[in-house]
Amino acid sequence: MSEVKPAAHRSGIKRVVVGTPIATDEADHQRLSKRVGLAVFSSDAISSTAYASGEVLLVLVGVAGMSGAKNLIPIAILVSILLALVANSYRETIHAYPDGGGSYIVSRENLGELPSLVAGASLLIDYVLTVAVSGAAGTLAITSAFHELRPYKMWLALGFVAILTLGNLRGLKESGRVFAVPTYFYIIMMTAFIGYGLYRAFGTNDLPVLSARNARPTEEVEKHFGPYVGGVSLFIFARAFASGAVALSGVEAISNGIPAFKKPSSKNAAITLGWMAAILGTGFLGISYIAAHMLPMPSESESVISIMGRSLFGSGSVAYYLLQFSTFAILILAANTAFADFPRLAAMISKDGFLPRQFSNRGDRLVFSNGILILAALACVLIVGFNADVTLLIPLYAVGVFTGFTLSQTGMIRHHLKHRAPRWQLSLVASALGAVATGIVAAVVIISKFAIGAWIVCVSIPIIVVMFRSVKSHYATVASQLRISPSPEAPLLNHGMVVLVGGVNRSALMALRYARSVRSDNLIAVTVAIDEDHAERIREDWRKFEISVPLEILDSPYRDLTGVVLEHLDTLEQRWGHDYISVVIPQMVTEHWWQGAFHNQSATALRLKLLNRRDTVLVSVPYHVYESREPRTRGRSGATAEEASITTRLSAGEG
Repeated sequence: MSEVKPAAHRSGIKRVVVGTPIATDEADHQRLSKRVGLAVFSSDAISSTAYASGEVLLVLVGVAGMSGAKNLIPIAILVSILLALVANSYRETIHAYPDGGGSYIVSRENLGELPSLVAGASLLIDYVLTVAVSGAAGTLAITSAFHELRPYKMWLALGFVAILTLGNLRGLKESGRVFAVPTYFYIIMMTAFIGYGLYRAFGTNDLPVLSARNARPTEEVEKHFGPYVGGVSLFIFARAFASGAVALSGVEAISNGIPAFKKPSSKNAAITLGWMAAILGTGFLGISYIAAHMLPMPSESESVISIMGRSLFGSGSVAYYLLQFSTFAILILAANTAFADFPRLAAMISKDGFLPRQFSNRGDRLVFSNGILILAALACVLIVGFNADVTLLIPLYAVGVFTGFTLSQTGMIRHHLKHRAPRWQLSLVASALGAVATGIVAAVVIISKFAIGAWIVCVSIPIIVVMFRSVKSHYATVASQLRISPSPEAPLLNHGMVVLVGGVNRSALMALRYARSVRSDNLIAVTVAIDEDHAERIREDWRKFEISVPLEILDSPYRDLTGVVLEHLDTLEQRWGHDYISVVIPQMVTEHWWQGAFHNQSATALRLKLLNRRDTVLVSVPYHVYESREPRTRGRSGATAEEASITTRLSAGEG
């Protein structure tokens, strides 16, 4: 027996854009290998090496000139130590919670509802910012090499987000294979950049120095960070550290997406996490070391890695353009981590009842399509609102990251104390160190960046938590009203039926025929006349076709269809005293969807009002109109001339 595929599988614009549907039982075949998983879930973290050092320099140089650059290496070392603590703690999380969920699940299971909602809100905000920052940073990378594109940076960033959205709608495995190539290309070019820089520093001893140690910052930098002050205070050091700490964004992504890995999922995810931490830590330290010796003057119009690449490889060299293209690609594709994790996390929160249930529905390609589309829309709003400016977006970035880190590792402390698995004491110490360290960093980030944008996230998280609880409350209210208890079967309801007609035509006659077949307690046809001529034409047609269904004509001198019908339904409710009133509306369906715009849509508003009316049943009876062939109704007879007998049957009182 041959398999019959649905029409949606065979054709349509959606099939071209998204691809053919994937059956539910093929889900396991969509799982990712470690190599592809590294590209999908680690591109965010690895890509931060392309801009984190530059963001640290931007803060240090902005207040102390190039003399402040000496603090770059200590900050990079501190960030790398913090990375090791966080990665080790998340390795424990991966084995303890193999179904994924990261901070949200750990907090829910160990800390309670409120902390889990805070963690969930923090992560969702972080993922939205990841897409926005990645789009802006990737655009900066490409406009650093091609200056003529700078006026179009916002549109470029929006275009890149749109491409990623389409790619992810096609499925995690398919998008992962495509996006793996740029990730590994960047790793190769980053290694070449660091290796060549170290060779120039120690082998030939001719690593170029781009600025004098006492060089003042540019006016462009001073505009954001104030005038040169000759030193770095503890507060400025903390702000610079907070800027560098954005390198850790995305570290939790693998723990959120464990089910996406091939089995054994936990083992493969833990190995991938180790690879990611090693690449991120080595890359950030290497680039920071070279930047501290080359002393590039940061600029908002060109990335620091581009400035150093021009000097190392030569401005017009192939190596420079390869470096910039790889940086551009990894920064754009860093958003893929968020596209993989935001929909998955939103689905988990949705299943717990704190987000609309649509977030937990999988699309044709076994991805959470609604989450992908919402993520893209929110990121585009940020890109437009901040004009695709990385410097303006970065202060918003680390608050959600480290809030989630702290809650996750605090939850793991409770987990180890409850379960006491083998070697739990060492795991407890690791989680405690991670919780303390990330908690301190979260406080530093909030305090040092509050005035320059972090307040937006600090305000947004409580608002989202309130929204979560409102959604949960709504579902609880609906469930309580729908819940039933065993009882004897209720008696049959009596109801009247009203058929709304605009005139006597095939569509109206089909609706009348359907209404007769239901055999309600009362049946009438109702039409709304805008003037006496209109009313007389309908009366004449009713007599001409000898329709037996009683007709009531409502006057509407102000051409108000909805209000007049609703008032008459109230009158009928009092007249009949039935449990329900069924309102039947004939609906003409055109052959092509766009043709519906050519016809009167006044019934649409009426349908919405009727849905909100208590004890009212709304029935649409479609009549299909075809331009390319003879019209045909769907009855048992299947006759193309069926409408010719409808009037006779109605007149004779037949159903």
